[in-house]
Amino acid sequence: MLVDLFDYDLPAERIAQEPRPRGTSRLLALDRATGAIAHRRFSEFPDLLRPGDLLVRNDVRVRNTRLYGRDEKDRIVEIFLLSPLDTERRTWRALAKPGRRARRDGTIRFGEVTATVREVDDESRRVVRFDRPVDEELLGRIGHVPLPPYIRREAGAEDRKEDRDGYQTVYAREPLAVAAPTAGLHFTEETFGELAARGIEVADLTLAVGAATFKPVRALETSRHRLEAEEVLLPATTIRRLRAQRESGRRVVAVGTTVTRALEAWARLPESGAGEDLRFSTDLFITPGFEFRVVGALLTNFHLPRSTLLMLVSAFAGRENALRAYEEAIRLGYLFYSFGDAMLIA
Repeated sequence: MLVDLFDYDLPAERIAQEPRPRGTSRLLALDRATGAIAHRRFSEFPDLLRPGDLLVRNDVRVRNTRLYGRDEKDRIVEIFLLSPLDTERRTWRALAKPGRRARRDGTIRFGEVTATVREVDDESRRVVRFDRPVDEELLGRIGHVPLPPYIRREAGAEDRKEDRDGYQTVYAREPLAVAAPTAGLHFTEETFGELAARGIEVADLTLAVGAATFKPVRALETSRHRLEAEEVLLPATTIRRLRAQRESGRRVVAVGTTVTRALEAWARLPESGAGEDLRFSTDLFITPGFEFRVVGALLTNFHLPRSTLLMLVSAFAGRENALRAYEEAIRLGYLFYSFGDAMLIA
């Protein structure tokens, strides 16, 4: 399909710039069978699910992977860490901005830490080598919240507490992600109590959200775009619950596009009866025409035009339904993207 089919115009003032108190956002409910739209609050979300539903969430934690340093000429440079390349966690794959300040063999100082740029690849990614291991404790001191570029913050400024809190789900565990699974940012502990009271179970998986989240679709057709693989951990307890849902014909509700990709990728793996945790990687790219085998309802935020996330939503809801819902959300003043409002498609 043409990528142009997933474009829309969004006024700049509709891009949420600040985290709001959890559970207070608006919620657009879309019936994918009829195209009917209802306008709710996220506080009503538990009432929109069915007793017996299984809610699956991504419990990954976001690392403070944005570093601001100084090059040899004392100019500020941003290094965005993607993934460690050695067990010591001294060598990392990274992005740099501006790239001309992070040339091969150049050094960058981050206060107490120094790094050398070892390589620059064809996609302008860097391999940087630090003079000490970059563990979570160090990232907590010198790293910054990896907010997306459409959330405007002063480069190098100290993180706001509300950003550090607001860009992390209340159930985040393993620090493996460079971006938040944003559909989960709406939940409070009280929300999960209400879900349990309605007979709705909750299960976890972990998908390490990576650089593919930021990669724009530059191809003219969706078939020419490739996603980078991301690692998934599916616990044995979650697998058992998923199989029980399938056998009983009950619904699986995915919290976000990362959960959707993980579950649908799992459904396409060879059947395993070992009863153990399952680890795999997936580069599954979901576009209209895709056959959903697991997910029966999807909670998600509003996504960027021409993005792989909007393509997934369009595959689940129907492209016309999704874009019409987006148009109405814009008209009625919904806020979009990471700190924005939510959408339930069922």
